[in-house]
Amino acid sequence: MWIGYSASKTLRIVTGSARGVRLGSVPYGVRPTSDQVREAIFNALGQFFDGGEVLDLYAGTGALGIEALSRGCERATFVEKNRRAVHAISVNLRCARLETRGDVLRGDVMEVLERLFCPRRQFYLIFVDPPYRIHTREIRGVLERLAALLAPGGRIVVESGDPLVEIINNLKGVSRRYGGTVVTFFERI
Repeated sequence: MWIGYSASKTLRIVTGSARGVRLGSVPYGVRPTSDQVREAIFNALGQFFDGGEVLDLYAGTGALGIEALSRGCERATFVEKNRRAVHAISVNLRCARLETRGDVLRGDVMEVLERLFCPRRQFYLIFVDPPYRIHTREIRGVLERLAALLAPGGRIVVESGDPLVEIINNLKGVSRRYGGTVVTFFERI
Protein backbone atom coordinates (compact mmCIF):
# COMPACT_ATOMS: atom_id res chain seq x y z
CA MET A 1 0.00 0.00 0.00
CA TRP A 2 1.27 3.49 -0.84
CA ILE A 3 1.04 6.31 1.66
CA GLY A 4 -1.72 8.75 0.70
CA TYR A 5 -3.74 6.18 -1.21
CA SER A 6 -7.06 4.61 -0.40
CA ALA A 7 -6.80 0.89 0.23
CA SER A 8 -10.56 0.40 -0.01
CA LYS A 9 -10.92 1.21 -3.71
CA THR A 10 -9.31 -1.21 -6.16
CA LEU A 11 -10.00 -1.68 -9.83
CA ARG A 12 -9.36 -4.43 -12.33
CA ILE A 13 -9.07 -4.64 -16.10
CA VAL A 14 -12.31 -6.14 -17.39
CA THR A 15 -11.16 -7.84 -20.61
CA GLY A 16 -8.51 -8.03 -23.31
CA SER A 17 -4.79 -8.81 -23.03
CA ALA A 18 -4.63 -7.57 -19.41
CA ARG A 19 -7.95 -9.12 -18.35
CA GLY A 20 -8.27 -9.59 -14.61
CA VAL A 21 -5.20 -7.52 -13.71
CA ARG A 22 -5.81 -5.70 -10.43
CA LEU A 23 -4.69 -2.10 -10.56
CA GLY A 24 -3.02 -0.27 -7.69
CA SER A 25 -4.99 1.51 -5.01
CA VAL A 26 -6.86 4.68 -5.92
CA PRO A 27 -5.29 7.96 -4.70
CA TYR A 28 -7.37 9.95 -2.21
CA GLY A 29 -9.57 12.51 -3.95
CA VAL A 30 -9.78 10.52 -7.19
CA ARG A 31 -13.21 9.29 -8.29
CA PRO A 32 -12.47 6.24 -10.44
CA THR A 33 -14.82 4.88 -13.06
CA SER A 34 -16.26 1.70 -11.58
CA ASP A 35 -15.65 -1.64 -13.29
CA GLN A 36 -19.36 -1.83 -14.16
CA VAL A 37 -19.53 1.63 -15.77
CA ARG A 38 -16.25 1.00 -17.61
CA GLU A 39 -17.63 -2.28 -18.96
CA ALA A 40 -20.86 -0.53 -20.06
CA ILE A 41 -18.81 2.17 -21.84
CA PHE A 42 -16.79 -0.39 -23.76
CA ASN A 43 -19.88 -2.45 -24.59
CA ALA A 44 -21.39 0.71 -26.13
CA LEU A 45 -18.17 1.49 -28.04
CA GLY A 46 -17.57 -2.06 -29.23
CA GLN A 47 -15.69 -4.72 -27.34
CA PHE A 48 -12.31 -4.60 -29.09
CA PHE A 49 -10.25 -2.17 -31.16
CA ASP A 50 -7.82 -2.52 -34.04
CA GLY A 51 -5.11 0.00 -33.24
CA GLY A 52 -5.58 3.75 -32.93
CA GLU A 53 -4.40 6.19 -30.29
CA VAL A 54 -6.26 6.93 -27.06
CA LEU A 55 -6.26 10.17 -25.06
CA ASP A 56 -7.31 9.85 -21.41
CA LEU A 57 -7.93 13.31 -19.86
CA TYR A 58 -8.30 13.80 -16.10
CA ALA A 59 -6.97 10.25 -16.10
CA GLY A 60 -7.03 9.56 -12.34
CA THR A 61 -5.91 5.92 -12.16
CA GLY A 62 -5.64 5.54 -15.94
CA ALA A 63 -8.16 2.67 -15.87
CA LEU A 64 -10.08 3.85 -18.97
CA GLY A 65 -6.99 4.25 -21.14
CA ILE A 66 -5.45 1.02 -19.84
CA GLU A 67 -8.70 -0.82 -20.58
CA ALA A 68 -8.59 0.57 -24.15
CA LEU A 69 -4.97 -0.62 -24.54
CA SER A 70 -5.93 -4.04 -23.20
CA ARG A 71 -8.70 -4.22 -25.81
CA GLY A 72 -6.44 -3.46 -28.77
CA CYS A 73 -5.71 0.26 -29.02
CA GLU A 74 -2.12 0.89 -30.06
CA ARG A 75 -0.99 3.75 -27.77
CA ALA A 76 -2.43 5.88 -24.98
CA THR A 77 -1.64 9.34 -23.67
CA PHE A 78 -2.73 10.00 -20.09
CA VAL A 79 -3.14 13.56 -18.80
CA GLU A 80 -3.42 14.20 -15.07
CA LYS A 81 -2.55 17.13 -12.80
CA ASN A 82 -2.37 15.32 -9.43
CA ARG A 83 1.15 14.05 -8.65
CA ARG A 84 -0.09 10.97 -6.77
CA ALA A 85 -2.47 10.06 -9.57
CA VAL A 86 0.35 10.40 -12.14
CA HIS A 87 2.36 7.94 -10.05
CA ALA A 88 -0.65 5.60 -9.83
CA ILE A 89 -1.07 5.63 -13.63
CA SER A 90 2.59 4.68 -14.13
CA VAL A 91 2.29 1.86 -11.59
CA ASN A 92 -0.95 0.63 -13.20
CA LEU A 93 0.63 0.59 -16.67
CA ARG A 94 3.44 -1.57 -15.27
CA CYS A 95 0.96 -3.89 -13.50
CA ALA A 96 -0.84 -4.42 -16.81
CA ARG A 97 2.50 -4.82 -18.66
CA LEU A 98 1.52 -1.97 -20.98
CA GLU A 99 4.07 0.67 -19.89
CA THR A 100 5.76 0.77 -23.33
CA ARG A 101 2.45 1.76 -24.95
CA GLY A 102 1.52 4.63 -22.61
CA ASP A 103 2.73 8.19 -22.11
CA VAL A 104 1.82 9.93 -18.85
CA LEU A 105 1.77 13.74 -18.99
CA ARG A 106 1.44 15.75 -15.80
CA GLY A 107 -0.27 19.10 -16.12
CA ASP A 108 -3.42 21.10 -16.59
CA VAL A 109 -5.66 19.59 -19.28
CA MET A 110 -6.05 22.81 -21.30
CA GLU A 111 -2.28 23.44 -21.31
CA VAL A 112 -1.49 19.88 -22.38
CA LEU A 113 -4.15 20.05 -25.11
CA GLU A 114 -2.36 23.11 -26.53
CA ARG A 115 0.87 21.10 -26.74
CA LEU A 116 -0.91 18.16 -28.40
CA PHE A 117 -2.68 20.46 -30.86
CA CYS A 118 0.56 21.85 -32.32
CA PRO A 119 1.71 18.67 -34.09
CA ARG A 120 -1.94 17.95 -35.05
CA ARG A 121 -2.03 14.57 -33.37
CA GLN A 122 -5.25 12.67 -33.81
CA PHE A 123 -6.87 10.26 -31.40
CA TYR A 124 -9.34 7.53 -32.22
CA LEU A 125 -10.77 7.45 -28.71
CA ILE A 126 -10.79 10.30 -26.17
CA PHE A 127 -11.91 9.91 -22.56
CA VAL A 128 -12.87 12.98 -20.53
CA ASP A 129 -13.53 12.14 -16.88
CA PRO A 130 -13.23 15.40 -14.92
CA PRO A 131 -14.17 15.82 -11.28
CA TYR A 132 -17.94 16.37 -11.19
CA ARG A 133 -17.41 19.74 -9.50
CA ILE A 134 -15.90 21.15 -12.74
CA HIS A 135 -18.41 23.50 -14.35
CA THR A 136 -20.08 22.47 -17.63
CA ARG A 137 -18.61 25.56 -19.35
CA GLU A 138 -15.09 24.24 -18.73
CA ILE A 139 -16.03 20.82 -20.13
CA ARG A 140 -17.54 22.56 -23.17
CA GLY A 141 -14.23 24.44 -23.70
CA VAL A 142 -12.31 21.16 -23.54
CA LEU A 143 -14.72 19.53 -26.03
CA GLU A 144 -14.37 22.43 -28.48
CA ARG A 145 -10.60 21.86 -28.53
CA LEU A 146 -10.95 18.09 -28.74
CA ALA A 147 -12.95 18.29 -31.97
CA ALA A 148 -9.68 19.17 -33.75
CA LEU A 149 -7.84 16.19 -32.21
CA LEU A 150 -10.52 13.59 -32.97
CA ALA A 151 -9.59 11.18 -35.77
CA PRO A 152 -12.17 10.45 -38.49
CA GLY A 153 -14.60 7.85 -37.12
CA GLY A 154 -13.37 8.44 -33.58
CA ARG A 155 -15.36 9.00 -30.40
CA ILE A 156 -15.16 11.21 -27.34
CA VAL A 157 -16.55 9.75 -24.12
CA VAL A 158 -17.39 12.19 -21.30
CA GLU A 159 -18.34 11.18 -17.76
CA SER A 160 -20.31 13.67 -15.71
CA GLY A 161 -22.89 13.94 -12.98
CA ASP A 162 -25.47 15.52 -15.32
CA PRO A 163 -26.32 15.15 -19.03
CA LEU A 164 -24.37 17.46 -21.36
CA VAL A 165 -25.52 19.54 -24.32
CA GLU A 166 -26.04 17.21 -27.25
CA ILE A 167 -24.32 19.28 -29.98
CA ILE A 168 -21.00 21.05 -29.42
CA ASN A 169 -18.74 22.41 -32.19
CA ASN A 170 -19.46 19.82 -34.92
CA LEU A 171 -19.85 17.06 -32.34
CA LYS A 172 -23.12 15.28 -31.63
CA GLY A 173 -23.60 13.48 -28.33
CA VAL A 174 -25.88 10.84 -26.89
CA SER A 175 -26.10 10.47 -23.09
CA ARG A 176 -26.72 7.33 -21.09
CA ARG A 177 -27.13 7.08 -17.33
CA TYR A 178 -25.40 4.35 -15.32
CA GLY A 179 -26.49 4.85 -11.70
CA GLY A 180 -25.16 8.25 -10.58
CA THR A 181 -22.89 8.56 -13.63
CA VAL A 182 -23.92 10.06 -16.96
CA VAL A 183 -21.81 9.06 -19.95
CA THR A 184 -22.07 11.09 -23.15
CA PHE A 185 -20.69 9.62 -26.37
CA PHE A 186 -19.70 12.27 -28.94
CA GLU A 187 -18.86 11.79 -32.60
CA ARG A 188 -18.47 14.15 -35.56
CA ILE A 189 -21.59 15.38 -37.29
